[in-house]
Amino acid sequence: MSTEPRPSRSIHVVAAAITDARGRLLLARRGDGRDLAGLWEFPGGKREPGETPEDTLIRELQEELGITVQVGAPIMRVPHLYPDKSLLLDVRRVTSWKGVPRGVEGQALAWVAQDKLTRYPMPAADKPVVAVLQQPDRYLVTPEPGADHAAWLATLEVALAQGIGRVQLRARSMEADPAWPALAAQAVALCRRAGAEVLVNSTAKLARELGAGLHLRGEQLARLSARPLPGGVPLAASCHSLAELEQAEALGCDFVTLGDLHSTPGHPERPTLDWAGFTRMRERVALPIYATGGLGVDDIGIARQHGAQGVAAMRGLWPAQA
Repeated sequence: MSTEPRPSRSIHVVAAAITDARGRLLLARRGDGRDLAGLWEFPGGKREPGETPEDTLIRELQEELGITVQVGAPIMRVPHLYPDKSLLLDVRRVTSWKGVPRGVEGQALAWVAQDKLTRYPMPAADKPVVAVLQQPDRYLVTPEPGADHAAWLATLEVALAQGIGRVQLRARSMEADPAWPALAAQAVALCRRAGAEVLVNSTAKLARELGAGLHLRGEQLARLSARPLPGGVPLAASCHSLAELEQAEALGCDFVTLGDLHSTPGHPERPTLDWAGFTRMRERVALPIYATGGLGVDDIGIARQHGAQGVAAMRGLWPAQA
């Protein structure tokens, strides 16, 4: 864990993902003379003493945009350390309001299609929010295929039909098996037919052959000085420390997993990480992070409240076989 001193200033900002009837999101540009001037952000502002987050958002959007909003469901809370402050960005959905949004304080506004959000430069704390709006909340890690490859593929197909949108093909026992590339190719084909993103665990050569993404193990991160795949090809990594998180970000990983939050049968010897420890590492990088380690669908809500993209899991996301 980093030994750098924490900033003495701590602020809680409540922001809105305001969505119009066309599914576009409203962004506001930070004006000249402000901290992080010129960057685009989700509109909102600082929570004042005695206010609930809902009160803050209603007040701020009236002052900044001239609209009266109905605050919707929470999306996520992102802790982030800036050089001069510790920030908690608390983001809520807003789909209903009265009035016409305008830059009351002279700030530029833009309605942006969801898939175009990454074209707008944003503060570090806002970037994980964009990932949550664009990317899956579950990352399935496949279990060992075992002897019945047909059953393994059939179960993968069930998981995809149930809505899994991102998959890591992991088969440690078969990495040297000549049968693994062909089996992995069939799994990649299933994922593509379902519209799911697919990554291969640890083996860059196989990932390139299959046209799939690559998921790096933690120990591989330290040996790399440059991104092992071209931009546009998904790259992820398993992280268990702040040093690994920072290395993954420096390499240009698109997302990572971080844990373990609970002990797992596959790694009973690995130290566990509580949610407070997860938060302390989350706040030092802007990467999308899946919480992992004994988690499942029911943990997505708590993971989002600690700044996670969602959960990555094997047993928690792999359908039970009949």
